[in-house]
Amino acid sequence: MNSTHHIYIALGSNQGDRLKHLQDAVDLIFSEIGKINNIAKVYNTPAFGFEGDDFLNSCILIETDFSAEVVLQKLQDIEIKLGRKKTQSETYEARTIDLDILFFNAECIESELLVVPHPELQNRQFVLQPLNDIAAKFVHPKLQKTIEELSFECDDKSDMEVIKMWLKNPSKQFDFSSYNYIAIEGNIGAGKTSLAHKISSDFNAKLILERFADNPFLPKFYEEPQRYAFTLEMSFLADRYQQISDDLSQLDLFKDFIVSDYDIYKSLIFSKITLPEDEFKLYRKLFYLMYKDIAKPELYVYLYQNTERLQENIKKRGRDYEQNIEDEYLEKINSGYLDFLKNQSELNVKIIDISDKDFVNNRADYLWLLGKICG
Repeated sequence: MNSTHHIYIALGSNQGDRLKHLQDAVDLIFSEIGKINNIAKVYNTPAFGFEGDDFLNSCILIETDFSAEVVLQKLQDIEIKLGRKKTQSETYEARTIDLDILFFNAECIESELLVVPHPELQNRQFVLQPLNDIAAKFVHPKLQKTIEELSFECDDKSDMEVIKMWLKNPSKQFDFSSYNYIAIEGNIGAGKTSLAHKISSDFNAKLILERFADNPFLPKFYEEPQRYAFTLEMSFLADRYQQISDDLSQLDLFKDFIVSDYDIYKSLIFSKITLPEDEFKLYRKLFYLMYKDIAKPELYVYLYQNTERLQENIKKRGRDYEQNIEDEYLEKINSGYLDFLKNQSELNVKIIDISDKDFVNNRADYLWLLGKICG
């Protein structure tokens, strides 16, 4: 699994529609690099090191899985997209957009392409002041001083004026505010847990994950399905009921909503496939006794993937007990879900085909999926 990195990036522009250039840069960083956690105020500052028009400067904190070198390349590509002309000059000059990595986590990096922390940031108030807005207590890993201290000690006394307009965080276009509880569902290997994790992290949601890994009957079921089917389904039902009841009853004041990687109704869908008819009738009676007391999700998202993609995902994640799952079994599960969803009038259901998407490794696909969920 890739590590998540926290990166501070300085933004500046002194040509054309300066505020639009900054906002366009923020939007492209969000769409191509990663989540934006914080945005500083925007400052009007005089040109530094040359005679020219005033700059607008700001700073953002982002979160990404990309390495520092990849982020640098993507920032340079964004600069070109926004009209910056690359020159060989090492002197200061006017530009439509300037994007600089200030800090990459708390690491010190020195390569032919990149030096982090930025070697001149402590000498530039137009960098320090916006940075101080969002990272006053962050300690410079080389100088061992906080940004607040560096800003106070900086010899650059340039006049800086806060403008009365803010840069907007592009994540606000994805509005989950009307939901208290969202369930992400799908077949084996569809990406339920991955999506629930990402939404929880990016949108401050309480995360509920199914505890399937602790079920001792699951590997046995895949080896001898007829023998262990009823035992497996009953153990899953009891565990799901207890977990979802406990988690939904425990209010987290610091989270905005709840997202889970399952809905308890999956118990009935799977049991209908795995159990003989007489056992399923008994199981269904027990299920509905429990189900009537469970809170229902306000949004039910079903991630559809075709069987070929499901098998690819199953092989990729490498759980030994899943490696012999047959296509027919996956197709029965998918049919079971779709039959259930077609007859649901009480649930707010969105079925999204992601067979040709890779939202885990492709940020554009992830943002597309968020748009489908929130749209």
